[in-house]
Amino acid sequence: THPSVVCAAMLILDVLSPLLLLSILLPGYGCRAADIPEDTTSEFSVRLYQRLQAAGGQDNIIFSPLSVAVALGMVELGARGASLEEIRQAVGFSHLLPGVEFSLLQNLTAALLDDDSHYVIRFANSLFLQEDVTFNPEFLHLMKKYFRADVETVDFSESSAVAEQINKWVENHTDSKIRALLSADDFSSVTRLTLVNAVYFRGSWKNQFRPENTRTFSFSRDDGSEVQTLMMYQQGDFYYGEFSDGSQEAGGVYQVLEMPYEGEDMSMMIVLPRQEVPLASLEPIIKAPLLEEWANNVKRQKVEIYLPRFKVEQKIDLKDTLQELGIKNIFTNNADLSAMTDVEDLYIGKAVQKAYLEVTEEGAEGAVGSGMIALTRTLVLYPQVMADHPFFFIIRNRRTGSILFMGRVMTPEIIDPNDHAFDSM
Repeated sequence: THPSVVCAAMLILDVLSPLLLLSILLPGYGCRAADIPEDTTSEFSVRLYQRLQAAGGQDNIIFSPLSVAVALGMVELGARGASLEEIRQAVGFSHLLPGVEFSLLQNLTAALLDDDSHYVIRFANSLFLQEDVTFNPEFLHLMKKYFRADVETVDFSESSAVAEQINKWVENHTDSKIRALLSADDFSSVTRLTLVNAVYFRGSWKNQFRPENTRTFSFSRDDGSEVQTLMMYQQGDFYYGEFSDGSQEAGGVYQVLEMPYEGEDMSMMIVLPRQEVPLASLEPIIKAPLLEEWANNVKRQKVEIYLPRFKVEQKIDLKDTLQELGIKNIFTNNADLSAMTDVEDLYIGKAVQKAYLEVTEEGAEGAVGSGMIALTRTLVLYPQVMADHPFFFIIRNRRTGSILFMGRVMTPEIIDPNDHAFDSM
């Protein structure tokens, strides 16, 4: 298996009755990558997480906030009136001049795609349009300009053929990690447009774990049960900090560990409550300013790390979640998507995201061994991060602050303790 993170998001647009087209031109506020403004979507990311957490019981969570923001940005290009304002408000763009968010999203994704051999990121967007329907050329032009979106025409009445074509596209753009995203049932005779976004990330840890130090270990889940997992181990230099929420609500002190990927632009941040504190006690305090505080206050130091191998995968129906966050209009027949086309009563029938993350010793496929520290189990004088119970994580770009993935691990990779063939896993 190849460790990687993948995500695909999709919005399916359906139509009903009549509407007017007023073609709209958006001013392109160009801004160079050098002056990338602070990612304004982190509040939105956290609110999305809180919604998923409220619905998630004891499940793992993984989603891509940046991917959702990009998908909504694509809809925004074709929206106006209340439909446009609800998106700007919810995602955190309302304080920007109209249109500036497109340059912002373009820059955040471009910063990830900087030609850097240290890691692989593919950020692909596609629009599948109903053939014989005329779409506003300016809308299609801006989709290509800001989102490099492929535009393809299909016949949605051939629903299983379309599902197959879109699934193929997603598979090709996620290194085959995400398959069968959609089925024929996802389309109806009134579907006119489907918007798909796929993200694929593969990175090697700057400091890799040595597979020979991986051991079977007990992981205590928050429901009190225990599972056996493969625990990776290393000691090395990482960004680390201990934080207190000032009250006992989150169990007092908790640990934050930031592990950079090769190239140091991307990192995974792990937030771990104390051993006896369930993650559910810590989750309510997670807020956008706190993410900032963690990032600014972790210090580079020697740390001893125990981290389980894990694989998280989740398919999220974004429609309900987004409506709870105030983006309601685009999903009803009050939607105003008249900047896309003069087709009557275009609205969004479906919004789906699927994400996948795998974390292993090298953190990525095709990794080369870099200088390793020989480990001696001497008296430990360093802080110890023992992730043998549930934790929260984010994968972010350290230069722009944008959050590529966010989630939690409630259950890591479970192994059968009698199976010693680790390598075959």
